[in-house]
Parts: sequence; structure tokens; C-alpha cells
Amino acid sequence: MTRLLRSHGGIFIVLAMLSFAQAATVPEKPLELYLLIGQSNMAGRGIVEPQDQVVHPRVFTFNTNNAWVPATDPLHSDRPTAGVGLGSAFGRLMAERDPAVRIGLIPCAVGGTPIIRWQKGADLYEAAVQRARLAAKDGRIVGVLWHQGEADSGQETTAAIYARQLDTMIRDLRADLSLPNLPVVVGQLGAFYTSDPFQGTVNAALKDTPKRVPRTAWVSTEGLKDKGDKTHFDSAGYRELGRRYFQAMVPLLPAESVPAK
Repeated sequence: MTRLLRSHGGIFIVLAMLSFAQAATVPEKPLELYLLIGQSNMAGRGIVEPQDQVVHPRVFTFNTNNAWVPATDPLHSDRPTAGVGLGSAFGRLMAERDPAVRIGLIPCAVGGTPIIRWQKGADLYEAAVQRARLAAKDGRIVGVLWHQGEADSGQETTAAIYARQLDTMIRDLRADLSLPNLPVVVGQLGAFYTSDPFQGTVNAALKDTPKRVPRTAWVSTEGLKDKGDKTHFDSAGYRELGRRYFQAMVPLLPAESVPAK
């Protein structure tokens, strides 16, 4: 099992080292894995605050060296601006839901990327599948979290085919990971995001995903605030978004994953 030595970005985290002084390896029990894919609002751009650096003893992230480390923000390192995202809050809530499980997060999102790069055969799709397969050596893939669409909202041509491309991506992910019923949760673009003319088309495609694709769910971003750029959520918004993704994911999970009363 891979040793727990470094944070996701390669910087030593004092809290993590203190909390895990007695735990040099990932617990032997298999991890329940979640794939985090999309663009910058999945990667996270919120300001990291002390609460985001508190280690949960049963939540891990698969870092850029393909090693399991304690999950603290930023989970992603796609840009120097990476910060708080929705993944950490989601992971903690999943762990608290069942004290018997260990959660593994697989961050693969990259800011500014259109959905065409998340199609089978494209660079980001193939990289995510490869990382998911590597991570699955230490557990089982349980679900996928997707937040993306701003990059496809600027032109009518890309927005018009967004639903088809999203459905194809989900189908291909399930096939390539040999998980035909893999749950997928998608999220509305920030309700404050109005700078592109066709975000309404993309948002409609995202919202209707559960009508087109079984075992999927959609999450609203209504009421969440931006960080001042009208594009990215603030830190509190990301944490709340993680909670909403958690609430949407739980009903999609198989019956055997429901904690015993």
C-alpha cells in the first residue's frame, strides 16, 4: 500500500503529519472511490481557510504521484489558483455517513476545459480513466462527480450538442470502467454565471440529464455566491455544493452501501 507522505500539491501539511503520525499507510480496508471531473468549478477556486486543512482520518485523495494522502484542500493542482472545491466537503460527508468506510477522492478536473476534451479518446477523458483504474487497485469506484459547462456556453454550436456529448461521456465511462450502473451527479453552472449567451442551453442539458440517463442526478446552485468574478463559487459556496452533491449521490448508491442501523 502506498505510503502517506505528502499533500496533493507536494507541500507538507503540518496538521496532516500530526494527525497521521501513527498511520503510515492507507488503511487495509478497501476505499470507496469517487471520480472528480470537469473544469475549474470542480477543481475549486475558493480561498483555503483553516477548516479546509483539517484532516478527516477516513478521507484520502489520489495525488499527482498516484499516491494516497490525507484529503485537504486544494485537492487539485491544475492551476496555481486551485483552492477549496466541492470534493472535500463531499468526501467528509460520505465518511460521516458510515463510520465503517474509507473514502478515496480521485481529482482529475482541469480549469477552462470544454467537454470535447472529456470525450473518449481525448486527453482528459483518457487520463481520468487511467487514474481511476490505478486508484481502483485500492478500492472500488462508487460514483462520479461532474461540474463543467462554462467553456461550452459561449457558442451556440457547442451548447447545442452538449447534452449528447455529456450522455456519451457517461456511457463511455461506465463501459471503460466496467461499471454499467455507475452513479453520476452533475451540477448546474453557478446561478450567478450570466456572461455567456448560451449558458441556458447548457444548464437545461445538465438539469435534464436524469431524464435521459438512468442512475444520474442533478444539483442546483441556486442561492450560492460567487467569489467576486461571476464565474467561481466562494469557499462557503463550494462547501455547500459538496453537501448538495452528497445529498444527490446517496439515493443513487446501491442498497448494500446503506449503513446498518
